[in-house]
Amino acid sequence: MREQVKLQQTLSLFQVTFLGLAWMTPMIYFSIYGIAYDASSGMLTQAYLLAFVAILFTAYSYGLMAVAHPTSGSAYTYVKKAVHPYLGFLVGWALLLDYLFSPIIACLTFGIYMHAQFPAVPAAVWIVGINLAVTFANAKGASFSANLSKWIVLLQMGFIALFCLLLVRHLPSHGDPLAPLLQTRVPLEGVLSGASVICFSFLGFDSITTMAEETKNARKTIPRAIAFIIIIACVLYVTPSYLTQLDFPGVLSFANLDSAGLEIVKMVGGAALGTVFIGVLLLAIFTQGVSSVSSASRLMYVMGRESILPARTFAYVHPKLKTPLANILIVAIVSLLALVIRLDTAVKFVNFGALTAFFFVNASVVCHYFAKERRRSLTGTLLYLVLPAVGAGFIAWLFLLLSKDALIMGLVWLAAGIVYNARNAAFVKRLLGRRRIGRAEAAGRR
Repeated sequence: MREQVKLQQTLSLFQVTFLGLAWMTPMIYFSIYGIAYDASSGMLTQAYLLAFVAILFTAYSYGLMAVAHPTSGSAYTYVKKAVHPYLGFLVGWALLLDYLFSPIIACLTFGIYMHAQFPAVPAAVWIVGINLAVTFANAKGASFSANLSKWIVLLQMGFIALFCLLLVRHLPSHGDPLAPLLQTRVPLEGVLSGASVICFSFLGFDSITTMAEETKNARKTIPRAIAFIIIIACVLYVTPSYLTQLDFPGVLSFANLDSAGLEIVKMVGGAALGTVFIGVLLLAIFTQGVSSVSSASRLMYVMGRESILPARTFAYVHPKLKTPLANILIVAIVSLLALVIRLDTAVKFVNFGALTAFFFVNASVVCHYFAKERRRSLTGTLLYLVLPAVGAGFIAWLFLLLSKDALIMGLVWLAAGIVYNARNAAFVKRLLGRRRIGRAEAAGRR
């Protein structure tokens, strides 16, 4: 019997961290600048800090569950083992929305920007082109993807640093340095509204939990990487927000909220910086696509290995490349939906899947540590009940802010998963029954 090919543990702490940052995409700060600015009435610094606090609780829960279960599968694995296998399936099925539609968003966004720069070339050409490039990068292996992501993430950090340096050069000589932090002009409700939008800038830290089986010493490395990703992202988002509010203390107006990030870049650094911005943003979109395909293919691999999805296809690992090549190709085919789907529709699917997973990972901490392991001392109650409960509360609040369309589409997807799981379970029972009958008949003949 041929030995099953397994994933190789090659990723270091820094490689995993950069993969997570690539999925998160630091340049998303500019991509959603106009929407976030409008939602928070210009109080971006406070809104980002509140969003950081809200997501921090869930990141903490992911770190705890990565210690308890240092295997690939992310929320699917955590909920299945801590709560119930069937609920784990439903969470994993919802998480597929997040991980399958994220590459679609990358392809679609790349096509939109490139078509805007080169109108003579149809967006479909760029969509297919980036899809092929992302597929090739993932087929080469996790280490290749991580090293590629590292340099482009560093490039994004460099651009944000340059943007901040230009802001510092133009700081007014007189002004209150605490004004962006302590303002009371905008009521708390307005800042919270902005935070609810900004929270989605932090999505992606969870993606690295799907790479646990390719990570060295995953039990320690994954929680550390999650902490690094969240803290680095907070610094990259809060610093330019703070400096921009000091430079432009009044209310800004933009010609188009969708392109407000480019407008603020040109206000600070002129047309030259705007050109650099477009180049860096396109590279950032590419690495976000690479990282999101990595996450989707690994989640599908785990679900295939456990026969939730057909094992022959989804649990296959290429013997030379040591990658789940079939899954990577399947994600590439699904990503061609970028040719026909709207960007806002894809975003709704991602948000529903991500928030569903976040909520139940917080619940998993309570079930695993507080209920099963009975860590109920005063400290244990705080760490394993109160903190994850606060995280679940923040996520529930964000979930209620989803649009009606997002909720309907997400629930339809879950209903499809329930039907699929029922049919799959019936098929497995029939298959096992036939095997038992076959073995009994063979024994009788002997």
